[in-house]
Amino acid sequence: MELERADRDLLDAYLAGFGELAGDARTKVTFQETVRGIIGAGSLVCQRVAAKSAILSAVKDGGQRVSRLAHGESTKRSRMKAEDITAVLRERGLAHLAAGGGEEIWLVLDESDLRKPYAEEMPDLMQVRDLDGKLVPGYRTVNVLGMTPGRRGVLYHRLFSSAEEGFGSEPQEVQKALQAVSQGLGGIKTSCTASWIVDRGFDDVAVWRTMWEQGERVVCRLKHRERVIDYQDREGCWKRGDVEEAERQIRALAVAETEMVVRRGRQRKAKRQRILAQIGACPIRLTYQTNVRRESIGEEREKELWLVRVALPDTDHAPWLLMTDWPVTEAESALRIFRMYRQRWAVEDSFRFVKDTLGWEQVQLLTLEGIRTMLALGWVAAGFLYELGVTLEWEEVRLLARLGGWVEKKGNKPGKIVMTRGLACIVDMLVTQRQLERYRAEHGALPPRIAALIRSFPAGEL
Repeated sequence: MELERADRDLLDAYLAGFGELAGDARTKVTFQETVRGIIGAGSLVCQRVAAKSAILSAVKDGGQRVSRLAHGESTKRSRMKAEDITAVLRERGLAHLAAGGGEEIWLVLDESDLRKPYAEEMPDLMQVRDLDGKLVPGYRTVNVLGMTPGRRGVLYHRLFSSAEEGFGSEPQEVQKALQAVSQGLGGIKTSCTASWIVDRGFDDVAVWRTMWEQGERVVCRLKHRERVIDYQDREGCWKRGDVEEAERQIRALAVAETEMVVRRGRQRKAKRQRILAQIGACPIRLTYQTNVRRESIGEEREKELWLVRVALPDTDHAPWLLMTDWPVTEAESALRIFRMYRQRWAVEDSFRFVKDTLGWEQVQLLTLEGIRTMLALGWVAAGFLYELGVTLEWEEVRLLARLGGWVEKKGNKPGKIVMTRGLACIVDMLVTQRQLERYRAEHGALPPRIAALIRSFPAGEL
């Protein structure tokens, strides 16, 4: 049918860029069917993935083929390790973003935990925190999502554990991510400006130093209010003090209306609602050493920055303090920094999508490299869904959204979860067709009751 062909064409075109990693045709098919199975199953469990593949579900060892692919046992000629897959994913993501032709690219860096609270035999488990703040077994990941107007792309992903042999440190993992993405950007930075948008976990001079050395800008939510800086008072005089003292010099610049999940006034529960954000800023200066966490000889440098405060009055949210090297001198620039940091929340939505919809935390393999590879395959599936949901001009996208439960009306744009449900419907249909065809080939006909059940739902009727 036409829908089936259109859907497969879109996914085939996306996966073609990863074909160079396969050493032979069998591995290429297994890779492609694994990604399709992940989308259909909403899981990273090998048997479930195989069950949602039209090809792998028709062979006896479908789940084993997925497992062997993840463990690098399919063929010695393939390059299907996590770092190889994510490198191609980064190239694809950057090409997708560059095709948008924007003047800026926003890079959202974040760490996220993969929690395995009941795991006993999985390798190299470290301690991470669950949603209640309790320590549980798991792993940590570093991820980078790139954004331009109307487009998103996965630019970096790596899973690591402090318990694995030869592990350096979490700051080293962050530095690897910064450098890999910057190198991938290459010539793109000659035509557009790259800005990192990061949360409080990256309130770190070593992180900012690397971004600046790479010719990139930064917007960071601050955690260390005791950091010593120079700030400009309201009379224009520079003084030495900490971030808390500088905050008192902030001047109001703008008010923005936005929508957030907050609790206002006497409300008992937080809910999504319209609120006002009050934005102010003041100039500051940071003096730092270039050899922070480096064994080389460094030098002292001074950087002109702006301290930005976003207050959310009448809500349960404390004011945000942001640091940026973008000038914030009037209402327009203040609103721009506010919008940039709001976009950082898109990453949390992306992680929830991958974890819940694609079954990130369901992965069950007995080698750390296997876990890394399977998780990287999950990000390949996520990358396709990001690209697929960019525009509603494609009728294929609109139809997939409807299959996922989307109701077409003004202002109601389908999200990634809806798109995944629509694709899962297609995958289920393909798997069902293949299984029925296989049964007919082996037995001549379907069991009478199954055949009668199928005839009871004729095409064209509800």
